[in-house]
Amino acid sequence: MDLRAEIRSEGLALGFDAIGFAPAESSEAAKGWLAEYLASGMYGDMGWMAANAERRADPKKLWPEARSVVVVAMSYAPSQNPLTTQRDLERGEISVYARTVRDYHDVLKSRLKRLARWMSETHGPQVKVFVDTAPVLEKHLAERAGLGWQGKHSNLVSRGLGNWFFLGEMFTNIDLKPDDAETDHCGSCRNCLDACPTNAFPEPYKLDARRCISYLTIEHKGHIDRDLMSAMGGRIYGCDDCLAVCPWNKFLEHPREPDLWPRIELQAPRLKDLAGLDEAEFRKLFAGSPIKRTGRDRFVRNVAIAIGNSGSLDLADTAAQLTSDSSPLVRRAAIWALRRLSPAQANLMYRNDPDPEVQAEWDRLKKARGEGVE
Repeated sequence: MDLRAEIRSEGLALGFDAIGFAPAESSEAAKGWLAEYLASGMYGDMGWMAANAERRADPKKLWPEARSVVVVAMSYAPSQNPLTTQRDLERGEISVYARTVRDYHDVLKSRLKRLARWMSETHGPQVKVFVDTAPVLEKHLAERAGLGWQGKHSNLVSRGLGNWFFLGEMFTNIDLKPDDAETDHCGSCRNCLDACPTNAFPEPYKLDARRCISYLTIEHKGHIDRDLMSAMGGRIYGCDDCLAVCPWNKFLEHPREPDLWPRIELQAPRLKDLAGLDEAEFRKLFAGSPIKRTGRDRFVRNVAIAIGNSGSLDLADTAAQLTSDSSPLVRRAAIWALRRLSPAQANLMYRNDPDPEVQAEWDRLKKARGEGVE
């Protein structure tokens, strides 16, 4: 058995669903795409993309000794399409990848470290492992390793795994024959582009993160534009719409790894319960979850927006309580939500606020009241 076959066999035994091999280099096309994307500003306030652009564009800048990259994939596919399940409007929607029993970073990294230790002890090369925590163009490397192609929604799509899977990389200082790169199989399909609630795709294969609900609910640190809040619906962490409509999902394999099965309490949590979380309760509920990294204030901001989109008068008092929250992010979203659910109640609660964005939201309410607009 050659080394590639041994690595693949060992990796599959450790629970990975697919393994491929790529050279430790980026194509000129990938470098050009990155430069163009950064120049467009579509990455929003994800400053880490621009700060590490040089290392992201070239794996050898990250580790000069790297010769090959072993790319692994692990499925987290849901048991049913999240768009086909009937949703209670008083409950929030959390992206499938964040509902898991354990944080995927920990699951993949622990398995990759075991694979790296086996490889180093058995065959002697130096290795370094990465799981979404270093400046790596991982989707490009996965494409070159034959694991899939970047679809029109910019996510990786696999003929065997659909598009519900995580990626990890093991860099090594030895030469491993690369697999044939995967080719694009999207054809004329545009399901993912048409499914986006906020029209975040200005064209196929190009995502404007500034309009993407996943970016807005996870990465965006500030107030969310009013014209986007109503389109967010009940999504409080991430968005799966463009993934869920991909026709390649009909061939997917469901996850074998129990740590990537869903936590029941994150399937459809009650918005009222989430709105009442303080910092300690937030950390306890989301311990071992990627949601914890977003922080309590941004998360409850998202919850307040979902409350405003619920249409439930029963949640008006919850929104009213949040208008006095310690975080201006939460207060501004709560005022917006309360006005949608109960304009009369919002009118009675008008007050001055030290934060200019929050005050502007109160003033919009006051102006609407003066103009007789509900």
